[in-house]
Amino acid sequence: MAEENGTQAPEGAAQAPVLPKMQVLAQFIRDMSFENIAAQKSLQGNTQPEIQVQVGVEARKRQTENQYDVVVKLKIDNKTKDDGAQIFLIELDYAGVFQIENVNEQQLHPFLHIECPRMLFPFIRRIVSDISRDGGYPPLNLDNMDFVQIYRNQLARVAQTKPHADA
Repeated sequence: MAEENGTQAPEGAAQAPVLPKMQVLAQFIRDMSFENIAAQKSLQGNTQPEIQVQVGVEARKRQTENQYDVVVKLKIDNKTKDDGAQIFLIELDYAGVFQIENVNEQQLHPFLHIECPRMLFPFIRRIVSDISRDGGYPPLNLDNMDFVQIYRNQLARVAQTKPHADA
């Protein structure tokens, strides 16, 4: 007979896996810039835009246990296709404070750089759309971002900058 306080599972029973737990404690615009170059230079006409989006992700541990800051950095450069004249430039650093539990050390780095930005992305998309619309342009609706590929690209860049050990 099992005790009422502290019953134990039978020896052959599998324990339920401990699932990662993530909670967004806060999110905010850390830095934002919108430069309306076309309006400043009085560029007119119906030109075809060419939009380039650069994305970076930074993460760091906070002083509080299991809390992390994650910042998604976007640089969106909108130029004309025909002559490359700049139309507008958006730079946005969007941050989130996350409480993360039950993630082992080997998986924490990719978790912070992939899962956390995925949680922030819908808000980033909305901000970019609103900024471009409020700047007098059609709303710029960002395509979904593959944060797994962005993470791999960041790892590859870091690996290339590290000096190679000559044995």
